[in-house]
Amino acid sequence: MFPPARLLALLAVASLLVAGCRTSPPPAYRGETFDTESPFVNWSTKEPVAACEIAKRALLSQGYKVDSSNPTSIRGEKLFLPKPDYAMRLDITLVCLPSNVGAAMYANALQTRFEMKSAASSAGVGVAGVGSISLPWSSDKEALVKVGEETISDPAFYRRLFALIEALQGG
Repeated sequence: MFPPARLLALLAVASLLVAGCRTSPPPAYRGETFDTESPFVNWSTKEPVAACEIAKRALLSQGYKVDSSNPTSIRGEKLFLPKPDYAMRLDITLVCLPSNVGAAMYANALQTRFEMKSAASSAGVGVAGVGSISLPWSSDKEALVKVGEETISDPAFYRRLFALIEALQGG
């Protein structure tokens, strides 16, 4: 058997080795290329307010709930339920800015994933002089919990969105 001091030293070295072996994913900014060709922008011959009005109609035609309090910035939201305990929300933001041809329409889509999780709770009892004890308390409380979120970067997604907008504006 090891003396307590030596055992503690061995445990400390082992925990440092295990911690050193753990790898984390590379930072997201390393994959950021800042290309001049971007799937997130489309050009319109319409003025910015008119271009965003057409974009709002495009989102509404696809079942999106639209917040259009700013005429040159449109936000759309659509909920999906692919499985009973799994939900997704798709948020699309379109911003229309002046350009030399009419308007530059910038789009950004954010996909948020939710899963049904059980909410565990516990009950604690304290007795003076003895201490306290905490016991798990089963409950049937379930809630959708956000488990992930990411910007959609698929160029085909934005091509479909901009193609619909162009079709509604007449080319």
